[in-house]
Amino acid sequence: MGLTKQYLRYVPGPVLGLVGGQKSNVVFLDIKGVKGKYCAVGACENVLVWDLRTGEKHLELPGEKGEVTQIAKSPDKRHVAVGYSDGLVKVFDLHGGEVKVNFSGHKSAVTALSYDHQGLRLVSGAKDTDVIVWDIVNESGLFRLKGHKGQITQVVFLKDKNVIVSSSKDTFIKFWDLDTQHCFKTLVGHRSEIYDFVIVRNGQRLITGSADSELRVWDIEYIDSLKLEEDAEPALKRMKMESEEEGEDEEEEDEDLHILKCTKVGSVMRQGRDRLVSMTTDAGGSVLACHGSNKYLEVFKLPSIENLQKHLAKRQKKLRKKARDSGTEEVGEALITVKDEIVQNGLHKMAANIVSVDTVMENPALCKVLLLLNNNMLQHCCIDLEQKQAEPQSMTKLVLPGHRTDVRTLCFSSDNTALLSASAESVKIWNRASSQCIRTMTCDYALCSLFAPGDRHVIIGTKSGKLQIFDVGSGGLLEEVEAHTGAVWSVSMSPDRRGIVTGGADKQVHFWKFELIMDEKFSLTSKRLTLELEKTLKMDEDVLCVKYSPDQRLIAVSLLDNTVKVFFADTLKFFLSLYGHKLPVTCMDISHDSTLLVSGSADRNIKIWGLDFGDCHKSIFAHDDSVMCTQFIAKTHLIFTGGKDGKIKQWDADKFELIVTLQGHHAEIWCMSVSSTGNFLATGSHDKSIRLWEKTKEIVVLEEEREMEREKEDEEAIEGETVVPGETNTEVALAGKKSIETVKGAERLMEALDLYKEESAKLKDHKEQCQRKGQQLPPPSLNPLLMAYKCDTPDRYMLEMLRKIKSSELEESLLVLPFSYVIDLLKVLEVFIDSAWEVELSCRCLFFLLRVHHGQITSNLVLLPVIDRLRQKTRDRVSELRDRIGFNRAGSEFIQRQIEMSQETIFFSDATGRYKERKKKKRAILAVKV
Repeated sequence: MGLTKQYLRYVPGPVLGLVGGQKSNVVFLDIKGVKGKYCAVGACENVLVWDLRTGEKHLELPGEKGEVTQIAKSPDKRHVAVGYSDGLVKVFDLHGGEVKVNFSGHKSAVTALSYDHQGLRLVSGAKDTDVIVWDIVNESGLFRLKGHKGQITQVVFLKDKNVIVSSSKDTFIKFWDLDTQHCFKTLVGHRSEIYDFVIVRNGQRLITGSADSELRVWDIEYIDSLKLEEDAEPALKRMKMESEEEGEDEEEEDEDLHILKCTKVGSVMRQGRDRLVSMTTDAGGSVLACHGSNKYLEVFKLPSIENLQKHLAKRQKKLRKKARDSGTEEVGEALITVKDEIVQNGLHKMAANIVSVDTVMENPALCKVLLLLNNNMLQHCCIDLEQKQAEPQSMTKLVLPGHRTDVRTLCFSSDNTALLSASAESVKIWNRASSQCIRTMTCDYALCSLFAPGDRHVIIGTKSGKLQIFDVGSGGLLEEVEAHTGAVWSVSMSPDRRGIVTGGADKQVHFWKFELIMDEKFSLTSKRLTLELEKTLKMDEDVLCVKYSPDQRLIAVSLLDNTVKVFFADTLKFFLSLYGHKLPVTCMDISHDSTLLVSGSADRNIKIWGLDFGDCHKSIFAHDDSVMCTQFIAKTHLIFTGGKDGKIKQWDADKFELIVTLQGHHAEIWCMSVSSTGNFLATGSHDKSIRLWEKTKEIVVLEEEREMEREKEDEEAIEGETVVPGETNTEVALAGKKSIETVKGAERLMEALDLYKEESAKLKDHKEQCQRKGQQLPPPSLNPLLMAYKCDTPDRYMLEMLRKIKSSELEESLLVLPFSYVIDLLKVLEVFIDSAWEVELSCRCLFFLLRVHHGQITSNLVLLPVIDRLRQKTRDRVSELRDRIGFNRAGSEFIQRQIEMSQETIFFSDATGRYKERKKKKRAILAVKV
């Protein structure tokens, strides 16, 4: 047996440079009872909770593979729901940061997420056009609603009604009755995609935004509302509205068939001319903030009903005075228009294009606004609602933790304790151990970088053709050297560390040496670093990359004509021409022993060349898009490559094998740097993140890696939506989806049923033997599996195995059970219900199996007596459970009243809430009298 080569695994480390992602929304959080201090925002696969006052990270909620696309806060202020690009929905506890519930049902990115007003249910919408309602308490999906033909853009529960409202890019808004699980109303008044909507005025006004600059306003009238409530309600629907769209008449529908009526009452024009991106209101519905895909935030004030009534009274008074002055007896009736309801407050310019916005009221006249911008920045300010076009107050930005633009170059210091990253606007130095940014310096558009010997200076090559030298200690720019007339694409340190070589778009390679000069601007006593041009090598094409061989014998230059030219470093005489790539070579590196050169190209291939004769050892199809960076690990022939497909791959340049694929970035990878010891890898991407990867002592077995990749492909092939046999309703389906976990759950259940039958048969034989012999025989030995689960009977073991299946995966697991096992499971469920074990779980399984296999079960004579017995037993057991819960609830309420009477203290509710309710009722009575 030959000697096998060992490879060590690289694992994900810290993620640097992220403030907020471009695909997520931002929400204010109430933590520790403080309002407007904390916010949650998606950052790639994680959710970051920032303290806006200190600018520091308060909490990080870790994700898995998918990028965060949607965040919703719970009404209980303790939990937050997060939707991901792979369709997963997670519920996190904000106190500890743990995942409480996992929901898997969507096939594509979650685009809308909302809690109901009690925080017990969650509704999600996705790009797959489905709306799914989740039960948070039971940790399972309730049902999937189908009907939209485009991506879901918003979905909301109606307050006090078992109804949800959803909007989609198919230009429709649908109202769904959750009792009957069907769509009972569709609004068709939009001409283009609907991107967002909000519901205000206690569920009586719907404001929608689409691809045009018009905000359409709809009146929601509940048909089953009581007459008394209508009389006491000072709602605006009791006032006559001036419809701005009188020509557009809604279809007359039978009111008895629906829960509500929704009619358009007008529209308000936004000042922005582009499409709406998102809109939001505060919790009380007093302000509306919306924005397009530009820098402008538009704020509307939503006056309260009391203010509108005062406004209406003033307008009526003016009309009476006008009639008196003109001498006419007829007095016109004052009307409240939509523009009175939605008052434009101002247009506010922000620092960059807005991705998402959230609002919270500091006081009745001051609104706090939080914005996520598309340049990896959070901005928050206060807007005075009393003044129109007032400048935002106390505007602050959260910018320090990251770059505004993509990181284009990375470089480790010589001792690997610091990491340099540079982008189009700044250079940042990071402490690798603490992941903190320790220095930020403004620069031109950076393309390449390196630490000068001693790590006290950094040299940046820019797009404008300059070499910028920065002092790390002071963070100041020491000198700008006009190096090239075109972009400086590459810079490489000479192995003797006495100089550097640069290659630019002006078809020249410049050789520089380090010099120390006196500079009065820098210091009167010490010298500073500068660069002095030694020699120039002219090429026929633009230079894309230059690299010294570690023995300083050769220098390799990649050109725009798809070739790599190799020259002798001392005489600059031509040595080799490496050709074979179909597109330009974007990156290359030379091994530590100067024998191998690896080149990565835009043709998606890497080629491994020998530097002795210039022969191509191997050409490998490496990535699904252009290869952007490649580097050897120190003192090995192992290579890392990064591409525009967002993947990092490790290769063996001797065996030409793929070792491992590192996945973590969610966009194109622009640059990478391997530490001098090979223990750390840093990568920068278009998703604004800088990721560190750390080498471990875990050995990578290639056969196992390939097996895991095949298993992953098989799992992806299994996943999909399941179809329930006999279901004819096309509007509703199961909430979950078939996955490898549900299949495994069904397999475990089948194995448990086989063991149950086997153990039950043993016990039956033992009982018969005891009866025949007329004496008590020693019981048969328990199966080791029963002992492992601490179960003394097969029935208890079956119950334990049924409990082990996740609540969210139960229906899908039961669905794939063969019918022969369904018969056995029904008999087991009869035992559970008869013994009053887990009545709720047993009934859930029973009803689902009856629904799915109704035809086969009713035609099976063996099962008829079982079903008949279950019919009465389930009713009795559920009634007992309901009575017990009712008794406990009544007892708890009685104890609460006793404590309140004895201590004169209100428990379990907020006294201010009750005061507000009384005040609201008083106002309603006064309004009726008026």
